[in-house]
Order: sequence, then C-alpha cells, then structure tokens
Amino acid sequence: MSDEITGASADVVGVLTEQIEARFGMGIDQLKAAVAATPAAIPDATDVVRWHGLLTEAQAALDRAEDALVAALQTQPSEVDDPTMDLARRVNSAVTARDGRALVVRWLLDPDAPGKQDLAAERLTRLNRGARKGPAVQTSAPGRPATTPATTPQTGRAAQR
Repeated sequence: MSDEITGASADVVGVLTEQIEARFGMGIDQLKAAVAATPAAIPDATDVVRWHGLLTEAQAALDRAEDALVAALQTQPSEVDDPTMDLARRVNSAVTARDGRALVVRWLLDPDAPGKQDLAAERLTRLNRGARKGPAVQTSAPGRPATTPATTPQTGRAAQR
C-alpha cells in the first residue's frame, strides 16, 4: 500500500473529527469528557462520541490489517498465496467496517439527513405521550357492518370435500 492511500484512509477519521469539533464547538477530547460526565445532557453528542469511538477502532483495525498485508506482500514471489489473499480480504472487510461507521457519523452530524425529520417527529411524539387524555388504543369492540357480505363460492380444498 502506498503512503498516499494509507494517508487518505486516515483522513476519513481526521475530517470527521474536525466536523464533530466544529459542530459542538470543542475538541473531541473535551467532548468525550463532557459526554462521560453527563451522557444525557446532549443526546446528539453522546451518539456522535460513541460512533466516533467505533470509527477510530475500525480505523485502527484497518491500519493493522494493511500493515500485515504489506508485510506479507513484500515476502511473496510473483504469485500470491492463500494466506496473503486472506489478509487482503481482511483489509477489505476492515475498509467496509470503517466506511460504514464513517457514514453513521456523517449521518449523525447532518441535521437534514434523510430520516432525521421523521426521527425528530417520533421523539416529539414520545415526549407528548404523557399529555394524551384518552386511551392509546380503542377500548370497545368495533361495530359490525349492517349488511353481511354476499357468500361466494368456495374454491380450493374446502370446496372439494
């Protein structure tokens, strides 16, 4: 792997860390400390800090997998053996995990992301449940229709009996 590729992958964490710091107006270490002290104070920050931690773990796993693959490739002749291919698959899996976690962090940081408006409405509904005056579900049986539906000929196994 070239230093350019490795640097670009590490930049994913760096860019998202900068966006987190800009959004919450403090460094990531300060934000982590604030969330640890009072996790319920800012639920958005708690989620972002949690997923940022998962992202940095995934990046560390990716770095280790890439290092192992590079070391294996340097000892390989022209043909790549099965253990080295397994290392390459491990790198691919680590990239997928890192990128997935990066997408979650990006989604958490974007107030206009798809699904966020629905999520906010759902939270508001949950908060307003205490203000409800009536029962949550209908407590009486529904009325029967005045007319009965016309009988239709039976088909299938029941009709053959």
